[in-house]
Amino acid sequence: QVQLVESGGGLVQAGDSLTLSCAASGRTFRNYAMGWFRQAPGKEREFVAAILQSGGTTGYSDSVKGRFTISRDNVKKMVYLQMNSLKPEDTAVYYCAADSDIVALRTPKTWDYWGQGTQVTVSS
Repeated sequence: QVQLVESGGGLVQAGDSLTLSCAASGRTFRNYAMGWFRQAPGKEREFVAAILQSGGTTGYSDSVKGRFTISRDNVKKMVYLQMNSLKPEDTAVYYCAADSDIVALRTPKTWDYWGQGTQVTVSS
């Protein structure tokens, strides 16, 4: 089992950068694919980025590709989301997710473990 705790959210202006962190517990962190999702008020939770167990394979939504970078440190049991050139439409609660046998990266319901989320607000 994995427990996830996100941090790093906050209020920033459009064009700013922000890095989110996700700390994971458990001895088998390296066996889990990790993902970031976000949910804006009144909207469904949507895929942002994911990174597979080895860290060599990543995926991004079209809306963040080229601006966001996901990375992981299997020794520290951490996952990061570096967010550059932030836009007001990036405003949402950002969630970290984990799964040991992910079959559909972009589908929230296929991920087994979730953090509580961290709020990111981008002002124009």
